[in-house]
Amino acid sequence: MSNTRDDEYDYLFKVVLIGDSGVGKSNLLSRFTRNEFNLESKSTIGVEFATRSISVDGKTIKAQIWDTAGQERYRAITSAYYRGAVGALLVYDIAKHLTYENVERWLRELRDHADQNIVIMLVGNKSDLRHLRAVPTDEAKAFAERNTLSFIETSALDSTNVETAFQNILTEIYRIMSQKQIPDHGDDAPRPSSAGPITIEPTDDSGPGRKQCC
Repeated sequence: MSNTRDDEYDYLFKVVLIGDSGVGKSNLLSRFTRNEFNLESKSTIGVEFATRSISVDGKTIKAQIWDTAGQERYRAITSAYYRGAVGALLVYDIAKHLTYENVERWLRELRDHADQNIVIMLVGNKSDLRHLRAVPTDEAKAFAERNTLSFIETSALDSTNVETAFQNILTEIYRIMSQKQIPDHGDDAPRPSSAGPITIEPTDDSGPGRKQCC
């Protein structure tokens, strides 16, 4: 898989980052999209997003990644941003058990507001803080399995598994989408009547006719 030109893509997937304030969502976003990390990162106000394209099976996948503020007072604002999302990274801090306890509430909110087929990955961030670990890996892994989530531990600080986390979720979304896909190049084939907000159509070669998931 390699980076491709950002202005040419076959699929556009919206992915949201959710979880408590301070778990490192903004730095996961900046590490993946710009390979940057900011120790002085301020709390996100409202919503920010960034994009990056990757290649899967010869197709260019452009990820539009939304960073939703974790503070309670912004939750009413951010709930609208689940709409159209095909993937979600549910992030907690491995050194703060409360952020892990709140994962269940975030998951409930996600399932209330997002499409039922959204692909969800549980992410234990700040794995570099091994000496301060408050959430055992096995415990989080078991929670993920019970709730049919994929699971990974990352560190935005030292880049551990950040690339892998985003590559994995985008690849999983692509595999699901391509299985229920209309034939390539948007032929006049009948469209499935159950097409929901996350049905993605491949683009043709005309460029401006790109289709978007949301």
